[in-house]
Amino acid sequence: MRSVSFTARNDIQLLYCGAEFFPALIAAIDEARQEIYLETYIFMLDSTGSRVAQALSGAAARGVSVNVVNDWLGTGRQESLALHRTLRETGVNHRVFNAWFRRGIARNHRKICVVDGRVALLGGLNINDDMVSDDGLNIPLPAPRWDFAVRVVGPLVAAIHAEVQAQWLLIGDAALRYRWERFRDRYQVVPADVEGPAMAGLVVRDNLRNRRTIQKAYLRALGTARRRALLANPYFAPGRKLRDGLAAAARRGVEVTLLIGVGQFRMQDAVAHSFYPRLLKAGVKVVEYRKTQLHGKVAVIDDEWATVGSSNWDGLSLFVNHEANIVVRNHKFALKLRRHIEQAVAEGVPIRLQDYVSIPWYRRFAYGAAYVFYKAVLRVLTLGRYTE
Repeated sequence: MRSVSFTARNDIQLLYCGAEFFPALIAAIDEARQEIYLETYIFMLDSTGSRVAQALSGAAARGVSVNVVNDWLGTGRQESLALHRTLRETGVNHRVFNAWFRRGIARNHRKICVVDGRVALLGGLNINDDMVSDDGLNIPLPAPRWDFAVRVVGPLVAAIHAEVQAQWLLIGDAALRYRWERFRDRYQVVPADVEGPAMAGLVVRDNLRNRRTIQKAYLRALGTARRRALLANPYFAPGRKLRDGLAAAARRGVEVTLLIGVGQFRMQDAVAHSFYPRLLKAGVKVVEYRKTQLHGKVAVIDDEWATVGSSNWDGLSLFVNHEANIVVRNHKFALKLRRHIEQAVAEGVPIRLQDYVSIPWYRRFAYGAAYVFYKAVLRVLTLGRYTE
């Protein structure tokens, strides 16, 4: 497993919610002259997705090579077919990731766009309306979905471009030789560029070489934290190592705040609740966000290390799915992201240990049973790796 390879002199812009992300995405598409690669877990042809699809079609009409990948499970079978027809009719190349689970259970959960090898957008936002729930129920949200992405210009774009280009070939009809070369190249360690103030690195998770890279990046950051760690995630069910990392940081005096999205999936909430007592006893501050759907997967540590991406803190993201995060070492960027997280924490509901102890025994039992069931399922899906 490789460490994060950082490059310097990157211009990285934080994008908050769809109001900032979608205009930036469409503007980049409209400026394309040669090629576009777009990967997303969900691509809905709602009002938001239709605008993106129109921009992609317009680029194809200008002669740009436009290549779009969506996940079959995330988008849905019928929706993927409709998207395929809509895009192909306008000259856009379109592929669906792992339809009918023909290539195992892994999903492509990444959200990446690279335009002309010059600008990249990466984060947690799918192509869908951020005022409507993304669970298929289409429930109106009380506020825009809480999420983030980044816009990158600089040397790091080359690494992101290589990643999306390889994914496009891998899910197509790539030859076996290419697949072997792709696997072999994962073992080549790229030296980090450690000069310059704007440091950033791409961190991906897949089922070839990078099986633990995102988890390792988090563990290293928590292990070296000195003052403060702010972490936000919608689905909290990590393996033992990450839970231990949070608790260990808090016990040695780091101010650890964990912001968790709740209210979307009852089973997921119950699993997260099963971890609360140990985390709270270790000194971790746990806050539940209930204002709207929390979908951001972000963290800031010591105001110097920050990450934005697609990876949840659950068994599927950390041990099964294809994910992509960006890690940024930049004080100004970290401060901006920290302010967003702190605002959400202020709007959230803190969980106190004494309140949890007073919960009826049958609810605590249900939380524990939910975790036991979840762990059993994930251990099967991950061939026993989930609790690592």
